[in-house]
Amino acid sequence: MTSICLDPGAVTLDDLAYVFSKNLSITLDRSCRPAVEAAALSIENAANGDIPVYGVNTGFGKLASLKIAKDEMATLQRNLILSHCCGVGAPIARSMSRLIMVLKLVSLGRGASGVRWDLIELVEKMLELGVTPVIPSQGSVGASGDLAPLAHMTAVIIGEGVAEFEGKVMPGREALLNAGLTPIALGPKEGLAFINGTQFSTAFALAGLFRAWTAAKSALTVSAMSTDAIMGSTAPLQPEIHSLRGHRGQIEAAAAMRAILAGSEIRESHREGDTRVQDPYCIRCQPQVTGAAMDVLRQAANTLRIEANAATDNPLVLSDAEKIVSGGNFHAEPVGFAADMIALAVSEIGAIAQRRIALMVDPTLSFDLPPFLTPNPGVNSGFMIAEVTTAALMSENKHLANPCVTDSTPTSANQEDHVSMAAHGAFRLQKMVENLNTIIGVELLCAAQGIEFRAPLKTSASLTACISRLRQDVPTLGSDRYLAPDIEQASKLIASGALLDRAVSLIPELDA
Repeated sequence: MTSICLDPGAVTLDDLAYVFSKNLSITLDRSCRPAVEAAALSIENAANGDIPVYGVNTGFGKLASLKIAKDEMATLQRNLILSHCCGVGAPIARSMSRLIMVLKLVSLGRGASGVRWDLIELVEKMLELGVTPVIPSQGSVGASGDLAPLAHMTAVIIGEGVAEFEGKVMPGREALLNAGLTPIALGPKEGLAFINGTQFSTAFALAGLFRAWTAAKSALTVSAMSTDAIMGSTAPLQPEIHSLRGHRGQIEAAAAMRAILAGSEIRESHREGDTRVQDPYCIRCQPQVTGAAMDVLRQAANTLRIEANAATDNPLVLSDAEKIVSGGNFHAEPVGFAADMIALAVSEIGAIAQRRIALMVDPTLSFDLPPFLTPNPGVNSGFMIAEVTTAALMSENKHLANPCVTDSTPTSANQEDHVSMAAHGAFRLQKMVENLNTIIGVELLCAAQGIEFRAPLKTSASLTACISRLRQDVPTLGSDRYLAPDIEQASKLIASGALLDRAVSLIPELDA
């Protein structure tokens, strides 16, 4: 399996997107090893001393005041992992489990967690050989870390739990042995290092971000197509309008749409003599809405880039001060906020896209397109119920976009009395982006159909290429047919970014 080298503390969003999309394994840059080993030595010295150090020679959470004898420290860490394997729900996707492992390696590689290098090498080997822990999807409240899901990941490292190997699910120990690997018993503090962290929440937030950004770029392409389908004006895309306001995403969205629509015969045909003064907001305000969503996604991206490089367990080894200090970096509040921001952006991109669909199927608003975009309305219903489906998905996304980070509840006998709820805040993004891809997919079907009704006038070269790509999978709708497969295929095109190959140079990229 292909592997890339990551430098803890300097990992980029492009690195993580590449690892995630290509299902790669990773190794850590070996320059981080001295710091890792120095921190491990500090933990070993603390374990051999008499001073209570949380998680090294004490109990956990509300039991932190209980001192643990040296001969029980290994049992303490093993029990920690086993007792925290309380996740429920369907297992997460294999790709997500692997991304969580990658993020955990990056965090441990910062040299503040106190784990032995052997553990890092074992996780690297698990990624390389395809030993993937089976992690339940529910059970984390986002502080103190993603405890339950990360415990299920860590259980495999010690020969417990469940893992997938070569397409089969089996006990963790069996998976390791079949891959030629050996479980490692955890030493002082090492269990805490693995489960006190935000990697489950961060992984799902990153996956949501990457997919949402692809959807946002697709939305710019498809919304330009909708603009031509209803013979909308490009005047609201003039550069000075957007520079006068100054928001980066708005400026970039307008520029991309101008470029995508350049050369359209449809647009040129109604520059003179068009009795309409202004288009509805869903056409006129696309840069202001989708562009604002892009800006929000970039803000979330910056937070997640920082978090992906962070040491987020507890306690942390402060090497410069030679101290082992309890803190709160496991609290996933930044990730929770980022996930809520992504959810808002996804919901709004879908909301304005759905209004464009409604515009195109309504003969009173679509500027002479046939009702529901069917050549024989009445006997045929065309895209009537496809539009209703998008309304249902838009409404579902509005509900899902309500903030999760504000929904704290005390846990663990009130020791952990404020939590982030980042885990399900990030987890819901999967469903939200699926819904968004379907909304944009239906818009693609409607916009392509609308443009074809404008023949012999032609759209731009960029949009012609997009429609040609669509027609490889989905033919033009004549008489009514079973539409579900068409919607599925169009949604897949949006999710894959396949249409962006035709206009990719015109769309801005995600950079934090």
